[in-house]
Amino acid sequence: MSAKLPNIRIVLLQTYHPGNIGAVARAMKTMGLQELYMVNPKKYPDPEATSRAAGAVDLLESAVLVNSLEEAIADCTQVFATTARQQHSYGRPQRTCEQAVQWIKENPAEKIAIVFGRERMGMSTADINLCQQILYIPGNPEYDVLNMAAAVQIVCYELFKQLSNHVATNEEITDKEAQFATQEDVNRFYQHLQSSLEDSGYLRTKQPSETMQRLRHLFSRAEPSAKEISMLRGVLSSLEKDRKN
Repeated sequence: MSAKLPNIRIVLLQTYHPGNIGAVARAMKTMGLQELYMVNPKKYPDPEATSRAAGAVDLLESAVLVNSLEEAIADCTQVFATTARQQHSYGRPQRTCEQAVQWIKENPAEKIAIVFGRERMGMSTADINLCQQILYIPGNPEYDVLNMAAAVQIVCYELFKQLSNHVATNEEITDKEAQFATQEDVNRFYQHLQSSLEDSGYLRTKQPSETMQRLRHLFSRAEPSAKEISMLRGVLSSLEKDRKN
């Protein structure tokens, strides 16, 4: 049995404290995860990160540093935003940590990213809008603030507990195929949709944000497959041709 968990990426957003980065690397390696992406960490590399990583320095050395969340999740087909509590305004599937990992277990062909927000303020609405699902960690409603590294440890433990004995083989992944589009393709669809709506006059070029945000929520709830995203882009292209003729 392999204890390594493929297809799962941990993404850290603008981490302030380098010690947390080291603690995350240690938590990941202990639970069999290897793929760490960091979006604009405030202080890295740093000796404190290396010290806190202990025997997981190799994971720090292989970590990928990027400039934006879009870049960190571009090749992923399903992205989970982590929060301390259930949300009521984002209009997308919300699952406890245990439920989210069960979903991942049932969809072994998807390339998964799990995003953890900034220590001081968590994930912004714009960050969450780039994700398809919300993973929340239930806790004491009177004090539900978790240290970021502790939150990563909880999620990694749940992943290890449910998946370490159920890692899909390459044949199983090939047979099932990924259902969802990569985030790069999803973003291209939204850009195409916004451009088409602006050209039609439905959107004002300088004020598209609220309408586009609502449309993102609509499509997130619908959970379109990769084939459906491709079909929708074909519809937009056909309508654009009709307007030009």
